[in-house]
Amino acid sequence: MIGTGGKPRLTVFRSLRHVYAQLIDDTNGRTLVSASTLEKQVGGSGHGGNADAARRVGASIAKKALGKEIKSIVFDRSGYQYHGCIKALADAAREQGLSF
Repeated sequence: MIGTGGKPRLTVFRSLRHVYAQLIDDTNGRTLVSASTLEKQVGGSGHGGNADAARRVGASIAKKALGKEIKSIVFDRSGYQYHGCIKALADAAREQGLSF
C-alpha cells in the first residue's frame, strides 16, 4: 500500500495508552498531517487508548487534512483488526469528509 501526494496513506498506530494517526506521502517520504491523543486539543481527559479517544483522533486528522485540501486517502490499518479503536477512527474520519 503506497500513498501519493494526491492520495496519501492514513496509517494508524495504537498503544495501550494512546492512538496515533499520520497521513504519509510515500513517494516523497513526507508526513503531511498527524494527530494523536498526546495533543491537548485531542487528548481530553481520561484514558487515551479507547474508542472515544480514537474517534477524536480521526476527527482531528480529517479536519487537518481538509485544511490542506486532502479529501481522498488510502487507509492502512497497520495489521490491526478493523474493529474497536481502528473502526472508530476510520468512521470519524469519514464523517468529517475524508473518502477512502
